[in-house]
Amino acid sequence: MSLDVNKIRKDFPILQRETRDGVRVVYLDSTATSQKPQQVIDAMNNYYQRSNANIHRGVHTLAEEATSMYEGAREKIAKFINAKSSREVIYTRNTTESINLVAYSWARANLKSGDLVILTEMEHHSNLVPWHMLQVEKNIELDFIPVTENGLLDVDSYKSLLDRAPKLVSFTHMSNVLGTINPVQEMIQMAHQVGAIVLIDGAQSVPHLQVDVQKLDADFYAFSAHKMCGPTGIGILYGKSALLESMPPFLGGGDMIKEVKLKSFRANTLPHKFEAGTPAIAEAVGFGAAVDYLSNIGMDNIAAHEHQITEYALERLEEIPGLKLFGPSADKKGGVAAFTLDGIHPHDVAQILDKDGIAVRAGHHCAQPLHEKFGIPATSRASFYMYSTKEEVDLLVNGLYKVKEMFK
Repeated sequence: MSLDVNKIRKDFPILQRETRDGVRVVYLDSTATSQKPQQVIDAMNNYYQRSNANIHRGVHTLAEEATSMYEGAREKIAKFINAKSSREVIYTRNTTESINLVAYSWARANLKSGDLVILTEMEHHSNLVPWHMLQVEKNIELDFIPVTENGLLDVDSYKSLLDRAPKLVSFTHMSNVLGTINPVQEMIQMAHQVGAIVLIDGAQSVPHLQVDVQKLDADFYAFSAHKMCGPTGIGILYGKSALLESMPPFLGGGDMIKEVKLKSFRANTLPHKFEAGTPAIAEAVGFGAAVDYLSNIGMDNIAAHEHQITEYALERLEEIPGLKLFGPSADKKGGVAAFTLDGIHPHDVAQILDKDGIAVRAGHHCAQPLHEKFGIPATSRASFYMYSTKEEVDLLVNGLYKVKEMFK
């Protein structure tokens, strides 16, 4: 099945708007956040207009409706990633909080001085800084799987690191800069053979690929709604139930308790044990609607369309003199094209493109160590989704020629 992209684009109101200069928006920044279809917007509006109430605590009609919608979304998300149970799906604010939850709860309870945590050189800061903080606190050891010149992980180095018996291995499923899709299932299997727990940053993979956490055998898997057509401010930590049940609570307060006395408390059961306080209810409803939307289109169809767009984009971008692409070939990456233009700062590239309504990202993309690896301070990044078209790629290429002409 091929996507009817023109039909899909009509679902996204923001793609119909014009910029302040009166030009149509060309949105090539979906890696930072995706746009939202009307179906998601309507679901959140409907919740606020008809069923707004706090969840789990009330027995009146609105509270029961809100609770049903909130927990119904959890069920949809669990099915979407093929979790064994919705009890393994924990609502958080975003991927960053999900990773921090593992670092603060599981890692602080299970890691001691000298224990090794393996990361990679392509990680987002969200999967670096929590471990730096833990290193200061617990004196753990951090080491990193190198990235090769063509943007792939050095598997031989990974094997050598595993010989040192790490306690945790944590890495991205898909790089937000290079677009590299890592061999996650194989890497998890290798880590488990030496007894390591594995945490996957799936912020860039769940929106674009069919992810099956049981097939992958991931111990923890983190992702966000806002990159997969859902709202900001809500994410997911998937964890195997045995691990989650063994972990201490992350935050204390309402709803995460079974019983509270003046001098003690008992934590609630999963998943509520890790969801203190009033949650992002409308956002959960929107998250559920986003999962419905993606499921109706089909993740395999989305991945196939993005591959076509990425392959075309890389071919067109390679035509431009002085442009250098980073990352592997289209068959090994998702819908991302990070590049530099000789003698022109990425921020200037992005600002000039914006005059033609073309939205790209410029900077280190919360991956400073990766940019240092390649000896550059920043890149420009165009990223694609189900609503991206070849015509938009052509507009990007034309815009880059304009940038070169201005800096001639």
